[in-house]
Amino acid sequence: MSDLWLPGAERLPIGNTAPTDGGPAKAIGHITWDENATKAKPLDLVPYAKLRTYFGSNAAGRGVAPHILWDVFTGRFVQFFPANSRSLSLKDLSGGTRTNRAGSVVLQIEALFFPWCRVDGKVYESLDDTSGKGWDELHAWVKSWGVPDVWPNGRPENCTRNEQIWETKAGWYPHKGVPENDHTDPMSWFAFPVVKPSTGTSGTKTYETFPGVSWFSVGRTSPIVGRMHDRLVAEGCGKYQSSANKNTIGSGDVASYEAWQRKLKYTGSAATWPPGKASWDALRVPTA
Repeated sequence: MSDLWLPGAERLPIGNTAPTDGGPAKAIGHITWDENATKAKPLDLVPYAKLRTYFGSNAAGRGVAPHILWDVFTGRFVQFFPANSRSLSLKDLSGGTRTNRAGSVVLQIEALFFPWCRVDGKVYESLDDTSGKGWDELHAWVKSWGVPDVWPNGRPENCTRNEQIWETKAGWYPHKGVPENDHTDPMSWFAFPVVKPSTGTSGTKTYETFPGVSWFSVGRTSPIVGRMHDRLVAEGCGKYQSSANKNTIGSGDVASYEAWQRKLKYTGSAATWPPGKASWDALRVPTA
């Protein structure tokens, strides 16, 4: 089961949750676009705290809140709705496709950005000019909800508003590519991370896929557990008293994996046992 809350994100639930309609899993890329700057007249980026308060506390802001506000310069996240609820950042006309609900999930991400914003004296024309700090973690969480690495209506730089595709195809959509909406953001987005497998003298190394939360029950015996043990030790997270019976899940595995999650900057319940998909994929437990 995937995490309802992005690991490591601040949780600021604003209530007003509602189910989605089911169907293809989607993620929507937005930028906050709080100012209209130009190349000739760049403007300072609006503070993250101001947008956090707007979506989290202001009545008007709560009415258009996304799931996630993301500071692409610092890697900070705050989440307002759990993943299994619709959020409210898309225009949704009466009688048409239910844009905010049209999928098993419709995860809406507001990147803190506007064209020609200035941060620490440097000016950024487009979102993908920034470092996109936190993108790998955000992408892994979105992908864990079944959203594939595709742009069915086209990337933000060159997209359409095809309603049939929107209703039938899973993937990432720019705000500009969603039916019933007239915004032109985000205009660019980050490339999907590519995991390059390690190689050695024996060829390409492959890694264990996430076996599911229920698999991680204390007392389970499997060679995968032993390889997990070795990877946790290699990452400096070993909290084991010994290596005896290392193929069987025990208290040492629980403590060591929680240390790994803390190393990944997960906090609160996100840093506790059992493992989630994002942290498991990051650990890269070999298949042999």
